[in-house]
Amino acid sequence: MLPPTPYTESPALIARTRLEALRAEQAAVSLTGLTANRIYKADLADDIAAAESAYVGAAITEIASLRAVLDGPLEG
Repeated sequence: MLPPTPYTESPALIARTRLEALRAEQAAVSLTGLTANRIYKADLADDIAAAESAYVGAAITEIASLRAVLDGPLEG
């Protein structure tokens, strides 16, 4: 059995939710007339890139942690 975690949602799930919200904001930009605002679009693109990196890092960490719990430490 897996050990209990101190949080109710996984960090990867939280990061993915943030990424989805940013992508939805990006999709809404064309509907709100902000397509000409280069500074806003660049800032949003930077936020999306950071959120993608956070999501990938959190997901890889969770996979590695689960593998360690299921298989034990690597030896050799």
